[in-house]
Amino acid sequence: MNKVLKEKIIEAFTSVLPITLIVLAASVILVPMPSGTILMFLTGALLLIVGMGFFTLGADMAMMPIGEGIGVQLTKKTNLVLAIFISFLIGLIITIAEPDLQVLADQVPSIPDLILIVTVGIGVGLFLALSVVRILFRIPLPLMLLVFYVIVFTVSVFTPDNFIPMAFDSGGVTTGPITVPFMLSMGLGFAAIRGDKSSREDSFGFVALCSVGPILAVLVLGAFYNPAGPDTGISALPGADTSRDVVLNFMTRLPVYLKEVCFALAAIIVFFLIFQLIFRRYQKHQLARIAVGFFYTLVGLVVFLTGVNVGFIPVGHAFGSQLAASSLKWILVPLGILIGYFIVAAEPAVHVLNKQVEDVSQGAIPQKVMNLGLSIGMAAALGITMVRILTGLHIMWFLIPGYAFSLILTFFVPRIFTGIAFDSGGVCSGPMTSTFLLPLAMGACEGAGGNLMTDAFGIVAMVAMTPLIVIQLIGLLYRHKLRAFELIEPEKKFAGDPGAITEYPFEYEGARIYE
Repeated sequence: MNKVLKEKIIEAFTSVLPITLIVLAASVILVPMPSGTILMFLTGALLLIVGMGFFTLGADMAMMPIGEGIGVQLTKKTNLVLAIFISFLIGLIITIAEPDLQVLADQVPSIPDLILIVTVGIGVGLFLALSVVRILFRIPLPLMLLVFYVIVFTVSVFTPDNFIPMAFDSGGVTTGPITVPFMLSMGLGFAAIRGDKSSREDSFGFVALCSVGPILAVLVLGAFYNPAGPDTGISALPGADTSRDVVLNFMTRLPVYLKEVCFALAAIIVFFLIFQLIFRRYQKHQLARIAVGFFYTLVGLVVFLTGVNVGFIPVGHAFGSQLAASSLKWILVPLGILIGYFIVAAEPAVHVLNKQVEDVSQGAIPQKVMNLGLSIGMAAALGITMVRILTGLHIMWFLIPGYAFSLILTFFVPRIFTGIAFDSGGVCSGPMTSTFLLPLAMGACEGAGGNLMTDAFGIVAMVAMTPLIVIQLIGLLYRHKLRAFELIEPEKKFAGDPGAITEYPFEYEGARIYE
């Protein structure tokens, strides 16, 4: 086996093992499960581990180089209008092809799938183009986020209440395993060509703005459609009485996800081939490596999506519905916190973000710090969601103060943390959220007798919001430590550009700040 692939699979195993053990323990102690359901879950966990290993290697070999190359090339040799148009087209294509978006669209039958998907795609495309404009004209990210979130919450006043949670959820699901690596690397490519002291901090923020676009677009769509709770729910869940049933469930669904992933990657491959024919950026050996990377990505995503969709959806729904209907319903809150803390490591795009953060920050923000921050943020999101489902509190009681606090923090933390924080919100809400946490929330809502549209939907929105606060609080700690170093030995200089000392001096005498 390829040595790097083996390392990726071992990393995936350590990421998935905790959540697997939690589910198994809970199925014995709290919610007894049929043996067939547990076998499907264990099979799904195994497929998830293998799929995540292949996917992360494929992203490193194909998605990241392509995105970065496109960003660099558009900045160097393309006029502004063409760069904006190409960015819009990229955003539209990769969003329409994102498998996570199809999962959300299937849960809202009151809106035709095509209309919802195209609306979200247009929102992402427009805001990806705005992200390019932001980097080229060096517009501060906090300013753009403040302006557009004010617009989002203003528009939400005129949107039906039962539409708001789903609209905010759409901002999270669009930034899935296909879009995130591409956007992260594209931002890095656009910023790298500038080479000034603020280029590294501007390399983040693409995912952040592209999460705002679909929220705004779907809120506007709410003026024309008004989906009702009873029409919404999880489709028929796969059951299994024997081991043969388990195998048949996975074999039946595998071709479906193979078709979806092939469609998604085909859109990117076609765009990449046209790009290569025009600019001739990549050499033969690079093209061969990218081709292998696409194959790994294809295998990884198909195996991953098959595992989580078949193995995790029934377990998540059963946990939520049975616990919420029992006398132990409030145990959903601590259980949700525990699941949230560990499940973030099973999101494939999280590993891509954490690696880029460590690389861009020259090791000053290690992956283990990002993992800790995202785990705390996800735990808070799941705890709040379960409280909201059990009490029926409106989601705006949490979103408005949460985003207000997040936006206020942007004026006090180093700028690089703003981009990282708002990017992390979109990255955390990936396929594990849509295939395990959303069914968990919908099951809990059904068990508690709540409204699916107003109570269950919104979990993705909470997952996308809480990391913004946690990562920026880490940024405040980061700045405090830097000032402490300055006070102790003011004559010493940090590595890198002394002029950037208040923004992102990444190392102090060769040591990581957080080690």
